[in-house]
Amino acid sequence: MKIVYRAGDITEAEIVRGMLLSYEIDAHVSGYYLQGGIGETSPLDLAKVHVADEDYESAKEVLSEYEGSQPPQGGTGSSAESGNSTSRPGVLVTILVVIAVAIFSFWVGV
Repeated sequence: MKIVYRAGDITEAEIVRGMLLSYEIDAHVSGYYLQGGIGETSPLDLAKVHVADEDYESAKEVLSEYEGSQPPQGGTGSSAESGNSTSRPGVLVTILVVIAVAIFSFWVGV
């Protein structure tokens, strides 16, 4: 199997996997347990989408459309050839959610 996509998180990897399945390309997502070990921020690009060697080129064609619909610098995922992503908007969202929950818990007194 080859890595066809490096996602920003497991959710994006599952979306890409579902898209590939809709084109009848069997795909597998790895990184579930690794990401859970360090939290939901996924700082190391642990979520990857794999396809069989014979489906790699077909999957790249499908993913080129997906990547074309993403903002050039704002997307969290990347194809296998383009390396790791440096943008992490998910980290900011996670931090803001944690702060909001902490403030709400303090305010309610839970």
